[in-house]
Order: sequence, then C-alpha cells, then structure tokens
Amino acid sequence: MNLLFFEFFVRKIKFLNHYRNYQQNNTENTIKERPIKIKKQLRENLDSLKTILGNSSDLKIHPFRFGANSSIAGVLVFIDGLVDNATLTNAILRPVQSWQFKDNSFPLEDELISVLEQEALCAGDVEIVKSLSDVISNCLSGNTALLVDGCVSGLIVNTKGWDKRNVTEPNSETVVRGPREGFTENLRTNTALIRRKISNKQLRVENMILGQKTRTNVCLMYLSGVVNMKVVEAVKYRIKHMDVDSILESGYIEEYIEDAPFSPFGTVGYSEKPDVVAARILEGRTAIVVDGTPFVLTAPMLFIESFQTAEDYYMRPLYASITRILRFIAYFITVFGPSIYIALTAFHQELLPTTLLFTIANAREGTPFPVFIEAMIMIFAFEILREGGIRLPRPVGQAVSIVGALIMGDAAVSAGLVGAPVVITVAITAVAGFLVPMQNESGSILRVVMMVLASFLGWYGISMGFLALLIHLGSLTSFGVPYFDGFAWTRNLQDSVVRMPLWTMVKRPKDIAQGDTTRTHFFIPPLRPYETQDEDDPEGERQ
Repeated sequence: MNLLFFEFFVRKIKFLNHYRNYQQNNTENTIKERPIKIKKQLRENLDSLKTILGNSSDLKIHPFRFGANSSIAGVLVFIDGLVDNATLTNAILRPVQSWQFKDNSFPLEDELISVLEQEALCAGDVEIVKSLSDVISNCLSGNTALLVDGCVSGLIVNTKGWDKRNVTEPNSETVVRGPREGFTENLRTNTALIRRKISNKQLRVENMILGQKTRTNVCLMYLSGVVNMKVVEAVKYRIKHMDVDSILESGYIEEYIEDAPFSPFGTVGYSEKPDVVAARILEGRTAIVVDGTPFVLTAPMLFIESFQTAEDYYMRPLYASITRILRFIAYFITVFGPSIYIALTAFHQELLPTTLLFTIANAREGTPFPVFIEAMIMIFAFEILREGGIRLPRPVGQAVSIVGALIMGDAAVSAGLVGAPVVITVAITAVAGFLVPMQNESGSILRVVMMVLASFLGWYGISMGFLALLIHLGSLTSFGVPYFDGFAWTRNLQDSVVRMPLWTMVKRPKDIAQGDTTRTHFFIPPLRPYETQDEDDPEGERQ
C-alpha cells in the first residue's frame, strides 16, 4: 500500500513539473510573439521586416513616391509568387500614384492612411493594421502591405493570386450521373463551390488559423437553424485546442478531433465532391474546409455513410437500394470471406457439399502450408500489389497490379505453394473491398483479425469476432451521435440499408439536425391522366 502511495506521489510531482514547464514555455512564446508596432520611420520598418523574415529572396519590397510633387514615400511589401501582379498594379500602385488631394489640402500623418483607404485604393478588401506582426502574417498569406513614411499604421490589401488547379472531376468519387466538379487545393474555391450549392443566408462560414509554423487557414461551415449547436461548439473546442506546428492536410485535423482514435472505424467523414458536402450540411452536419487539400471533413459521421454514394440520390430508388444492399454484402465478404473459407475447410468440412469438398481437397493436395498460411500469403501478396499500383505512376501501376496479380497467382498455383480455391477467395475478397472505399482500412484490419480467430476456433471464433464487432460499433459515438445510428427503428431507416423515394423523406436525421427538422412537406405523387377527375364530372361517372 505504501509503495502504491509513493508511486502515485512521484507521478503527481512529475505531472506538476510537466505542467509548470508547459506554462513557462507558453509564457515565453507569448513574450516572444508580442506585436511589434509600426514606427514612423519607413527605413526602420523595412529593416525590421528583413530581420524577422531573414532577408528571404522571395520577399519583395517596392518603393515608390506619390502625392504633390512626389513628396510622400511609400513602399509595397509582398511575397513573390503569392500575389497577383495585375491586381497589385491596378488596385494599389496606379491608383495611389495618380491620386490627388482634395482642395489641395494635405492630410495629417495620422489621417493619411484612412484617406488612402477611402479615396485612393481600388480594392474591395482593405484593412488597417498597426503592427508588423500583422503585416508579416498577411504577406505570408498572399496579401500586400502598403507602408507610408511618417505613418504609424499600414494598409493590407487582398492580392492573393497564386497558381491553383482548376475544378475537375474527382478521381476518388466518380459518378455516371451527377455533378462532375470536385474540390481543389484552394480554400476560397472550395467554399465558393459549397456556397453555390447552398444559396442560403443561414449558411455560416467561420475562419480559423491552425499550426504555429504553417498558419493554415481552416473554415468551419454549417447551416444555422438546422445544425445542432452543441456539435458546432464541440468541433470548435477540439480544433482550437490543437497545439501543433503544422497542418498540411485535413487528415491531421481528423486524427486530433475524432472520438475513437484507436478504432479501425473513422468517426469523421470526408468527401471530395461539393454536392456530397452540401447534402450533409443540409442534413445538419458541420463541414471543415482546410486550405491545401481537396478533401473536406464532415461531422458527425455515421457508419451508414460509408455505404452511401452521391449517385444513390440521382437514380431511381429501387436500383439505388439494390446497389446499396450489394455494398453491404460486399463489405461482409471482404471482412469475413477468408475467415469463413478457413473455418469451413479446417473445422467444419461437414457443412460443405461432398462434391465441393472433394474439389477443394484435390486442389489443396500437395500444398505444404495450412489453409491459414495460404490465405495470409495471398492477402499479403495482394496488399503489396495494391500498394505498388497506387504509388507507381498511373500507366505503370495499372500494368503492375493487373499483370502482377495474374502472373503471381498462376505461378503460385502451378508451383503448388497455394491452392486455387484460396486464390479465388482472396480475389473475390479484394474486389469486394473496392465497393466500399471509405471502409477499406477497417476491412483490411478486420479481415486479418477474423482469419486469426477462425484459424483457432473455427466458426465459433468468427461468431465471437462478429459479436465483438457489433458491440464496438454500438459503443462508438461521433460528437455525441451514436455511430451505429440508422439501424434503429426510427425515421433514419428511410435512408439506411435501402433508399426510399425522396418525397417520403419528410424529416431530417433525428439525432443530427436540430431546430428546423422539416426537409420537405408532405407530398402526394401526381395521379395518372386517366385517374384525374373532369371539372364537369366531379364524381367520375363518365369513366
């Protein structure tokens, strides 16, 4: 007992020391990052900028003079490659140099910046700043700073104009029918694509900056009056408490804010299509748009979302329901297919028809490994080929993945290392996994786990693994919403395993939307022409 108390006391001291060091580091960082005020002497401001930025080669300083008899000295500060030169010239330089004082009255030094903002500049987004820290952060974001000699403030003009990729069809979510546009790596392009889909005054866009080194712009988008504000506050809280150096992709944020980081199932959704993100926002979800990536995060996420595609809502509901059921079957095959094969061939041969049992026995005759090792070899080989096909250049990768699989499978069977039934089982399992790409990671992990259980306990091991899987899925939550929601007897069943007609989905998802939960008013499909009633014959006697 005394030993446990001593250990607890030592850990408490270590925690307090760690917390004290953390507070000191934060205090030192705060002292180091105190804003540097803009001074009246222009030369001192330029020297400070060069010192802070290390006199970088892409830091451009363009001095010029304006005013009556060119009596006022000014300078433009920007980062080469991040600004639009046409905007820089037409919105700042030319208007300021051609600007004339009204009534030949020279404004005071403190008023000159405000006068330039209101009368000279031809830009729509102008901001007055009073510290060099704001000047540096804005210049690193692609804006241009205008500093004037004798003024203790400066102007920040939005001149972002770096090269960006055009809006094209996403490769990860291809559709036969539906919009072909996808997100790009530009933040404002992505928010504009969502705004085009939802032209509503209640759509909110909140900006945040993450990463102490990268200073990545992040936007939080949601539909006010529909979204659950508790979810929005939870997302903000988790994002704002991320004390990291860099945010290079939305996957960074996903790992920091998800509910179950050690679960094989992701609790934060993502998409590369604006129509998919817009549909989720309209259902009451929150979207997280990150600058520099075409993948937009959505929260909360349900397990059922992995089996839904954008095209399900653009085609007939009957066929959409059939394809959705097919995805469920495919996911079951990719997780339990090899394990069921192992259980049937190693433990429960009596469940197989006699002819099929003899066929499998003849195919495995002479193979040196147990069926579990055979399946693991083939799955390992498939993962190598799949990873190689993804990482290699596209023309070479396709050839490696197709030709390599055919040659290696045929050679392995011919050499007697594995049996042909194992190759067929693994091939079907691999192809079935492509039908549900969002659960590809979880399928690969659970497949191996179920194979191990089947190799020790047979069908009982698979049953135990399936039961544990259901318990785990039932215990997961995504920002307070049950992850397995959609399978309970609620109105969410209208868009779960099957997809009911759109006119029957009157309400939004029960546990996601708050406030305005009405999606559409009650609707009766139009009657057929021969069922319509004549105005002169309301009783329908003529028919």
